[in-house]
Amino acid sequence: MPNIINEVKLDFKDVLLRPKRSTLKTRAQVDLFRHITFRNSKRTYQGIPMMASNMDTVGTFEMAAALGKHGLFTTVHKYYEPAEWLEFANNNKEILPHIAVTCGINDHEFEKLKNILEAVPDISFICLDVANGYTQQFVDIVRKTRSAYPEHTIIAGNVVTGEMVEELILSGADIIKVGIGPGSVCTTRIKTGVGYPQLSTVIECADAAHGLQGHIISDGGCVCPGDVAKAFGAGADFVMLGGMLAGHDQNGGELTIKPNGTKCKLFYGMSSLTAMKKHAGGKAEYRAAEGKAVEVPYRGDVNDTILDILGGLRSACTYTGAHTLKELPKRATFIRCTQQVNSVYSNITTRE
Repeated sequence: MPNIINEVKLDFKDVLLRPKRSTLKTRAQVDLFRHITFRNSKRTYQGIPMMASNMDTVGTFEMAAALGKHGLFTTVHKYYEPAEWLEFANNNKEILPHIAVTCGINDHEFEKLKNILEAVPDISFICLDVANGYTQQFVDIVRKTRSAYPEHTIIAGNVVTGEMVEELILSGADIIKVGIGPGSVCTTRIKTGVGYPQLSTVIECADAAHGLQGHIISDGGCVCPGDVAKAFGAGADFVMLGGMLAGHDQNGGELTIKPNGTKCKLFYGMSSLTAMKKHAGGKAEYRAAEGKAVEVPYRGDVNDTILDILGGLRSACTYTGAHTLKELPKRATFIRCTQQVNSVYSNITTRE
């Protein structure tokens, strides 16, 4: 007989952060930088723990260079060749502490990972990325990678439950990517019915990870800076962004100009038919596409978007009385709500 969990699980849209007394005089006093020591690699990280997703239109070298200047992180997509990595590294040595090289689970990709790390030994982060992190095959890959690279910091995912977070940490991962289906161009929940509301995912997975001195990334579900603040308030150590960073000069894909003069860029999920045609020659008959492709409005240089997100995050800390980003989960109280914003002018073009 099927099991039903009756406890309500929540998404970012279901809650607001409650304001609290604060001794901060200005948002500029908020320190967003974190100093993190990882459980298995024993390495440390110093930076603002916000990440660009390893989607091929988002996790680009250009994005890494732009985000790295602000102390932000990029999980670089897996389609660059070792020679391209070497060229990038030679021209961007200061960015290398803020990037990860992405790898899948087949032997070809593991060999490519080896070649990249040999070409650029200063890279210290590896991102092992699959849509379904619940397979024994993935656990074995995590163990294999830890054995091969004992001093590298390993990111692994995606999963959404505490027990699997613990399994991956004990198998050698340092940071677990949590989130199944919340992404703006992900259709996994529609095609499979599988998923977990993202706020509850972060709360439960952070609790499991922190008990083992591990860390988590909230991956997906953020549509505005307030959602980023909620993810950090729920206990995420890192927050990964895809759609919020789409449409910029630093994103992959050509700029398209519509007949009416509107500019846009293509953005798609990595399990979409568009991605599979580009990287695998098409979709295998045994599977369904679990992503979609959309044209997003062109947004210019990503720098302005970064400053907007960081400004909102500092403001959230100020409202809740958190002097540092690390302090935000301790100051965060969530209020369940039926409406987050006043949407009366949602269909009218606005300006700030």
